[in-house]
Amino acid sequence: MARHLITSALPYINGIKHLGNMVGSMLPADVYSRYLRQRGHDVLYICATDEHGTPAELAAKEQGLPVDEFCAQAHDAQKAVYDGFELAFDYFGRSSSAENRDITQHFARRLNENGFIEERAIRQVYSPADGRFLPDRYVEGTCPHCGYDKARGDQCENCTRVLDPTDLINPRSAISGSTDLEVRETKHLFLLQSKLQHEVEEWVSRHEADWPQLASSIARKWLNEGLHDRAITRDLDWGVPVPADTWPELAAEGKVFYVWFDAPIEYIGATKEWADQDPENRDWKSWWYDVDTTVRYTEFMAKDNVPFHTVMFPATELGVREPWKKVDYVKAFNWLTYYGGKFSTSQKRGVFTDQALEILPADYWRYFLIANAPESDDSSFTWEHFTATVNKDLADTLGNFVNRVLSFSKKRFGEEVPAGAAAGEAEAKLGEEIAGLLAEYETQMEALQFRKAAAALRALWSAGNSYLEEKAPWLEIKTDPEGAALTLRTAMNLIHLYSVVSEPFIPASSKAMRTAFALQDDTAAWVTRDEAKSLDSVPAGTPFTVPPVLFAKLTDEDLETYKERFGGAPE
Repeated sequence: MARHLITSALPYINGIKHLGNMVGSMLPADVYSRYLRQRGHDVLYICATDEHGTPAELAAKEQGLPVDEFCAQAHDAQKAVYDGFELAFDYFGRSSSAENRDITQHFARRLNENGFIEERAIRQVYSPADGRFLPDRYVEGTCPHCGYDKARGDQCENCTRVLDPTDLINPRSAISGSTDLEVRETKHLFLLQSKLQHEVEEWVSRHEADWPQLASSIARKWLNEGLHDRAITRDLDWGVPVPADTWPELAAEGKVFYVWFDAPIEYIGATKEWADQDPENRDWKSWWYDVDTTVRYTEFMAKDNVPFHTVMFPATELGVREPWKKVDYVKAFNWLTYYGGKFSTSQKRGVFTDQALEILPADYWRYFLIANAPESDDSSFTWEHFTATVNKDLADTLGNFVNRVLSFSKKRFGEEVPAGAAAGEAEAKLGEEIAGLLAEYETQMEALQFRKAAAALRALWSAGNSYLEEKAPWLEIKTDPEGAALTLRTAMNLIHLYSVVSEPFIPASSKAMRTAFALQDDTAAWVTRDEAKSLDSVPAGTPFTVPPVLFAKLTDEDLETYKERFGGAPE
């Protein structure tokens, strides 16, 4: 079996994330990781909070906390939400860790030794009102490309163009709001990406054909525009410090590395954090350094993160001149919008992940988000669509099937799986259909086509309902009790199969279905197509219980309550 290294975009430390952040990185990575584990692969799913940079300092200042204390609290708050969503990270680290500091400094030293870092005097924005140089995100203004008036000094969120603070029109300090800004000379380290352009192009050319078009087109766009040398240090109090043994003057001035330099390295840092918890049994280098070819590295991220992971970080890894593992497959996502617009905390528009869990269990959200993942284009969250999906797919198609099969069998045959007649033509036909749908589901999961995988899973659930309607055991029992018992036994085997194959999407509900049966092997080990075809994993005589209702239907009143609280379609 292959070894699978999986990472998702690091959630920034500043604030709880909205549903778009969840579906654009961490949730699909979790679904894929769960699937691979069930298939018997060796999987390492790594993520972490991205804790450096200006927003962390600004948020800490706003709350009146030291930045390290703010980050520690925010990390725990985010981790609690991800636990609520049942994201099964192997490790969820922190980019402020000692491990990330050490590896980042190592990368910088090696890049410098190899001639890919240069110290340059630059002119930088200085705010007399704040008494300091302003890093890029401390400067706000109007984007010169699209006219967006809240563009940051590093990137415009509206058109996603990368910027420098001096590019902005009508710039102002993000700290004080002062427009009395000067440009003064200071020194910074630059990563000479221009010298690595040819190597990065060769590397991208070897991989882009396998990537989704969204990922390859963004990488190619950056390369076609030419890689520019980028400043990789900032004037901040919080970050990975420039090592004094290599750049004593800059270290004395308190320079730290740019967050976009150290954040991708945190994937390696977090893996070392994981290994350091159990050094005798965990080898982080076997995943990242001089690794064997059986390790397949898959990254999950929204489109705004793609340039950094397909161009900038690979350039860094190439320039180090050491055998660090580079990504094999980049699963990129478009945006999830809220009624076609942006999620906004300040305008109280949209659902954030902590609020989502206050309303409904995680499985409702997990299924809806993956079934409507913004893969080929942006997708829009609406309460009407969410309610309809929950009611039709989860409550009616799956939940109702489970409840009525188990309840009816308990009422008519007791609390053990009934024996009944031998399987007949209807069961053979059903087995063939289930095996075919399972093959389709596996194909789409392995291709990381999540919407298509969800459609195949939904088709598996629907096949059980069609079989039940065709056999109608509530009528069959009146004239053929043995036939009715066979129908219910077959349906119970479908429930068990659903509990296994649905696990990547809805893990809590899958466990409830699986533990309804008193089987010795209660694991979610994958079902082979032959096993799916035979539908006999739950033998007659197996004790069972009827679980609580898996999914409650959402009412019109619920819908109106949600829209009133979170906002509906714009006026």
